[in-house]
Amino acid sequence: MAEGGATLEYTPTWVVAVVCTVIVAISLFVERFLHYLGKFLKKKKQKPLFEALQKIKEELMLLGFISLLLTVFQGRIAKICIPKDLATKWMPCEKDEEKNASTTAHFQSFFSFISPDGAGRRLLAEASSSEEYCSADEGKAPLLSTTALHHLHIFIFVLAVAHVTFCALTILFGGAKIRQWKHWEDSVSKEEYDAEEVLKTKYTHVHEHDFIKNRFRGVGKSAFLGWLHSFFKQFYGSVNKSDYTTLRLGFIMNHCRGNPKFDFHKYLMRAFEADFKKVVGISWYLWLFVVLFLLLNVHGWHAYFWIAFIPVILLLAVGTKLEHVISQLAHEVAEKHVAVEGDLVVKPSDDHFWFHRPRLVLLLIHVILFQNSFEIAVFFWIWIQYGFDSCIMGRIVFIIPRLVLGVFVQFLCSYSTLPLYALVTQMGTSFNKAIFDEDVQEGLVGWAKQAKRNMGLKKAANNGSTHVGQKQTFPTAVQLAKVSDDQKQSAMEEGNNAGEITPERNSNGVHK
Repeated sequence: MAEGGATLEYTPTWVVAVVCTVIVAISLFVERFLHYLGKFLKKKKQKPLFEALQKIKEELMLLGFISLLLTVFQGRIAKICIPKDLATKWMPCEKDEEKNASTTAHFQSFFSFISPDGAGRRLLAEASSSEEYCSADEGKAPLLSTTALHHLHIFIFVLAVAHVTFCALTILFGGAKIRQWKHWEDSVSKEEYDAEEVLKTKYTHVHEHDFIKNRFRGVGKSAFLGWLHSFFKQFYGSVNKSDYTTLRLGFIMNHCRGNPKFDFHKYLMRAFEADFKKVVGISWYLWLFVVLFLLLNVHGWHAYFWIAFIPVILLLAVGTKLEHVISQLAHEVAEKHVAVEGDLVVKPSDDHFWFHRPRLVLLLIHVILFQNSFEIAVFFWIWIQYGFDSCIMGRIVFIIPRLVLGVFVQFLCSYSTLPLYALVTQMGTSFNKAIFDEDVQEGLVGWAKQAKRNMGLKKAANNGSTHVGQKQTFPTAVQLAKVSDDQKQSAMEEGNNAGEITPERNSNGVHK
């Protein structure tokens, strides 16, 4: 390993101590920061956000394990040899010595702040040693060089950090947008508490209601115009006061009829924060997407460019569908009634959503946020790792649209789609468990567990008593059989000794 640089045997101890101190200090700082952030969230009773933080810790632990595997097995992976024909197929860049040289020079200059001479030479030396190992057999090439493994290591780390960062920003901006609806909640609650307004008999002309005017009149009778209106509605004023108050009343009348003073806005925020922990993680199907993209990143296919349209298309489809759900609720009321006594009430139903599953929208938003984070993370990773002129980066005509689409998706998802999702998905047949306070939720969960445990114990007791009864039946039958035999025998003896006089015996069995 002389060509790979000096080992720890010939490295000054102060260098090792300084490097370890810096790494440990940074790690402890991050760990303590997350710890105190968790304590702060628990103190503020922000259980959903605390669980989201725990999810982030799990993702960081997974990244650490991936990093460990890459570090431990990089030498063995680099010594796996494959035929050269396979090593030259499906390349992200054309094989060019000049490009390779420029890329290597950029890579060395980027890591020069760590070690001006050693880092680049060490990676190149290890890469050349793996090539020499496989070149001993004619027609062989290494499966993956040490340098490429190191680049892959950095890519996975940048991807995870970008995903967590952009998800957090999206949730924060979306939550800020939802908090702006608080004054609508306060105004509606004030009207409901007004005794004079409550005692008045109120009739609502359906087609004169603001909710019906905005969502039905002019476009409600045409399916095409309805979808077209829903598509453009997501770009401007996706939710207004009439939408909020009408959907709020529909939710309360269907799920909380006995509690007209229900704080719907507080419920929305709890449900929104509870969904955050599901969005911030990287699920297995998202890792499959990463692997599939790495496979299709072939020179000339411009996969980076085409993949930028996937989150845009999905986001526009989700936003249009959510707006159309509101239009459908307005259509149902407008078709059935001309005037109603009291306020206008819509009827929530799962039938308005794809496959009758409102939660499917959250899954699509999860995919959208990850793909957009992936696109932006790849751009910055290539820019830092290989330079702006790298062949992987592509031409400028492909780079600018990718960045514009990424910013557009981030902005639209934060300020329109995510708040719209938080409101419209409550229009399903069932309600979210966030309808209860955290203390009530914990009490219900504990009660359910205790009830389940009691049912199990009762079932076990019933089964046990049945088995015990079955076990006792056989000996009892045997005992009864023995008693009947003894009685028969004693009866026969009495019959044989019928004429004899039997002397009396006292309690001790002695003849009197």
